[in-house]
This record gives sequence, structure tokens and C-alpha cells, in this order.
Amino acid sequence: MDPRSSAQDVHRCDLCEIAILHSYCDFCHVNLCKPCVVDHISDGYDKHKIVPFQERRSTLIYPKCGTHPHKNCDLQCKNCNDIFVCSSCTASETHKGHIFVDVSEVYTTKKNAIADEANKLENLISPTYDEIALDLENQLANLDGGYENLTTAMSKQGEQWHREIDIIINKKKTEISEIKVKHRDLLQKHLDEIKQIQALINQTLLAIEEIKKSTEVSPTIEYSSKTREFSKLPPKVKITLPTFIPKPLDHKKLYNMFGQITPLSTATEQNVLSLNQPNTSVKTLLDEPELVATIQTGYEKLRSVTYLKEDCVWTCGLTKDIKCFNIKGELLHTVSNKSKQWPSDIAVDSDGNLLFSDWTSRTVNKVNNGQIEELIRLQGWRPGYLCVTSNGDLLVIMFSDDETQSKVVLYSGSTEKQTIQFDDEGKPLYSEKLKAKYITENRNHDICVADFGARAVVVVNQNGKLRWRYTGHHSVTKKEPFEPYGITTDSQSRIMTADYNNHCIHILDQDGQFLRYIDNCDLQNPFSLCVDNNDNLFVSEVLNGNVKKIKFLR
Repeated sequence: MDPRSSAQDVHRCDLCEIAILHSYCDFCHVNLCKPCVVDHISDGYDKHKIVPFQERRSTLIYPKCGTHPHKNCDLQCKNCNDIFVCSSCTASETHKGHIFVDVSEVYTTKKNAIADEANKLENLISPTYDEIALDLENQLANLDGGYENLTTAMSKQGEQWHREIDIIINKKKTEISEIKVKHRDLLQKHLDEIKQIQALINQTLLAIEEIKKSTEVSPTIEYSSKTREFSKLPPKVKITLPTFIPKPLDHKKLYNMFGQITPLSTATEQNVLSLNQPNTSVKTLLDEPELVATIQTGYEKLRSVTYLKEDCVWTCGLTKDIKCFNIKGELLHTVSNKSKQWPSDIAVDSDGNLLFSDWTSRTVNKVNNGQIEELIRLQGWRPGYLCVTSNGDLLVIMFSDDETQSKVVLYSGSTEKQTIQFDDEGKPLYSEKLKAKYITENRNHDICVADFGARAVVVVNQNGKLRWRYTGHHSVTKKEPFEPYGITTDSQSRIMTADYNNHCIHILDQDGQFLRYIDNCDLQNPFSLCVDNNDNLFVSEVLNGNVKKIKFLR
């Protein structure tokens, strides 16, 4: 038997191929026995990393520093587009005052994200494609049967037509037979009348023959002539046979009368996978929401906040600068709007790129690797508030130039897919006032708009049909009118909207029923809202420039 293999196969050294392995080189990815370790590291210990076999692939292999070749880059500079740097780089003038993160932490986070992606691909996306493929295969398998049913139905229609034609023909033949009887009776009647006159003529001829032979005076003198009577001939009867006049066949009319074959109808139903909401366990509302952290942004008037990743949020206010902060309040990135105007709203797409709308230039823009790219340019309308949907499309609230109309438009990339503006009666769904209208998509794909001008939350389904409106909840402690600003949803399809005047958050279920307030976290004029992947709520406070992170679910 070959000593290197057996039915009970064991891992052996990659060098000698005989001894049972003991160690592993994490740099070279080689299995080693104890004696072979020395040979393997003979070209330099620093070129190898020997670990017990059970701990294999546990050593991170860092990139070498381009500036300091003898050092590994174990840090990333957040101020320099996350480039890799070594410890010597951090002390250089180039990176003075910059923020650094540990590569191992980023690596672990990324590894977890990759594992999560593998899980989604294996357990969500791939099974969904399997279902789609199975459905198509079933449709193909049922194709012949379906078309056979179609031709059978057509044959039955043909048979029915044949029966109806036979009935019509038989009915016409019956009519002909009845006409024939009438024809015969008429001819026979006239014939009988003629024969009767012929009999009288024959009698008269016999009487005349007797008189001619007789010498008696009286019968001869008394004879009355019948010639005038018989000279009045009866009318000659000529009865024309009936004729059958076939109507010309209108083939087109017959073809249409026979039945209609509907054309192929191809309906495509959008398959939507909500990939950005991995936590689907049932969560309930905390009795008392908890204030987790407060980020001081420095904006004099803070407007929008949107979640990026790992406790990082993008923010914007009444300046051209859009700023990214971590939960510690450290400024990580700054993007400046080229038009020098403050952005109407911000969002983050499914690839983690920043999106922002620019009222002045009528554009929606994407920030990709630090470069601003124009995504959408409008004419006659100006873009307002933004929402990235669960399948990566973009919802844009926009206002007409004359400030008399507002609508929601769905884009796939730069292509317009759907417009939502009117209800079934042709009335505007949203207020015509040039007022804030933050927008979000719920997990059931409802589109939710916090319409400040209408003092209502307006919710339509994904087809744009109005589902419900929420105009506030009566409370003795909430004295001011309900005027919603920000709006967002959690993993349970609950809806949160900011009540600016009453310094609180309203929580609704997906059907618009009020559940409770968040009013215990010292909120001051809450404006914009967003949630992270763990259902933590981020609230921007417009006047003091703070972003508050609140835990409200258990």
C-alpha cells in the first residue's frame, strides 16, 4: 500500500509527502511537518509565517508600503481616499492631522460583508433564480398542452359551425319541399278546371253529332250555340320554379366571426430582493427609546442625514459642503457641490456612492471615487428629495418651474421608468406648494412621502395607487399642528416621520395606524431621518446641527 495514502486519508507534508503535517506557512500556503519547517524557512525567517495547522490562514498579509518598502501598510488614511499607509507614513508631513483606521478592522468588516454576500447569493439570490428557472421550465413543459387545448377549442368551434350549417341547409330544404307542394297544388287545380271544360266540350260535340244525324225539327231549332262560351279560354298558368340565390362569401367577415386568437401577451413582473435589510427577525418597540450617541456636525442649519455604513452618515445643510461623519463625530470626508449651492437632498446608492440633488442646476449627481458625475438633468422641473429603492432604482421628488406641481419619478440609472402624480380621480396626490417632501420606500414597496405642505404622510403602492393618508394623532401633549418633515422605515415595515413643531417622531404601522411617539430623547426640531441595517434611527436636528442616534427596537 502506498504510505502516502490510505482509506483513512490524512493530511501530509507538502515537501516530503510522507510525514503527517504539523504546521502551516501562512505566507506560502504550504503544509509542513516538523522536520521540514527548518528547510522551508532557510531562505529567511521574515519571508515566512509558520503557524499550527489548526490556525492556518489566520495571518493577514499586508501590502508593502510604496514609500517605505521595508514596512507593511497596516493602516488606511480616511482623508486620502482610504489609501494604504504604514506607521512611518502617518508621521509624515503628507498625512499630518489625518484620520487613520486599522486595516485589520477594515479587513474583518469586509470579510464579514463578503461572507454576508455569499450567504445572500447562496440562500436568497440563487434560490430565487432557481425558482424563476423552474417556472420557465414548467411553462415550456406545459406549452404543447396549452396549444393543443387551443386547437381543440378551435376544432370544436368548427364542428359547431358545421352543425349549424347542416341545420340551416335542412331548414332550407324543408322550405323548398313546402313550396313544391304548393306549386303542385296550383298546377293540379288549373288542370282539373281545364279537364272539366274539356268534358263539357266533348258532351257538346256528341249532342251536335246527334242533331246532325237527326231529321227532327224541334231539337235542331232549339239548339243554342256553345262556341262563344267555349271561346272564352281560361288564362294560361305559368308558375316559375323558385331559385336559390347564394350570398357571396365574405371570407374576412367569416374569419372574424369564427373567433379571435389573442396575440402573445408577455407580462414581466419585477423581482425585487431587499438586499440592504439583512436583519429580518421580529423586533418590537422598546418601552423607552434610548439615545445612543450625538454627532455634532457644525452646520448652522442641518438638513438631511443618510446612512452610509458602519456607523457612518452623510449630512448636508445650507452650505455647498456635504460631510461624512463617524459615530464619534470625526469628519471623514467632505464633498463640495460644484454649483456652490446647498444640495436639496442626499442619498446613498446600493454601491455606497453618494447621490445629491442640485436645485439650481436641475441635476441629480453621483460622487464616484471622489469625482462628481451628472446622473440626471431635468427640464421644466427641479429635483428635490431622493430615495434609493431596495432594487437600486432612484425615487426623485420634483417640482415644476412655476411651483404649481409636484410629483414622484422613478429612475433606473438615468432612465425614467414611472411617474406618480395623480390619484384615480385625476386629483394631485401631493400638495402643490413648494414645501419639503421627504420620501422613502417601505419593505412592502409602498412609496411614502412626508408632505409638509399637505400636513400629511401620503402612501401609494408600487403602482402609484393611493393606499392611505396620515394627518397626525390627537394628543393633549402635542399642541402644534402636525407638519411632517423626514420619513424612513424599519425592517418591520414600520414608518417613522419627524414632527418638527412638536419635537417628536411618529411611529406608524405599514397601514398608517399610529403606534407611538419617540419624544423622550430631548429632540429639538427633528428634520431628516434614516435607519441603519440594525434598525438604529438617525435624526437630524435642524437648528443645533446635531445628528442623534436612537435605539427604539429590541
